[in-house]
Amino acid sequence: MSESPHVVLTQVILTQVENFHFETAFGGGLPDYATDEPAPLGMGNGPSPTQMLLAAVGSCMSSSFHFAMAKFREAPGTIVTKATATIGRDAGNHLRVQGIDIAISFAVPAAAIGHMERIAGQFEQFCTVGASVARGIPIHVTVTDGQGSIVKDGLVR
Repeated sequence: MSESPHVVLTQVILTQVENFHFETAFGGGLPDYATDEPAPLGMGNGPSPTQMLLAAVGSCMSSSFHFAMAKFREAPGTIVTKATATIGRDAGNHLRVQGIDIAISFAVPAAAIGHMERIAGQFEQFCTVGASVARGIPIHVTVTDGQGSIVKDGLVR
């Protein structure tokens, strides 16, 4: 008999302040967060929904990379991630996120990381948000070390 997978519900509550400006409540004692569309639609009183998407995917990928490094007791130094969205029009002329590029860099040379190949090959599997988003939006990930050498370059699968 197989067990059903454990389901965790996560919730945020968004309350409209004015026009496209919303306050997002995360609960658990975390501070509320403002989101808004940039001008001319909104007033730019916070990050846009697209920026929040990029922050979520980038943060999850960064955390997953850190987790994979820690799993092998490796010390990559500071991890810096740049997340970029390509936005264009679909067949119905609606703006859509057409792709996301995640560029992760870490401070030390890859040669100093004993399990670099295994880490680069598996860290994306630990990213709940990135793997979920990649089902509908192509996500391209590049990882470079402290010397600028590319240790990973490919699509999230």
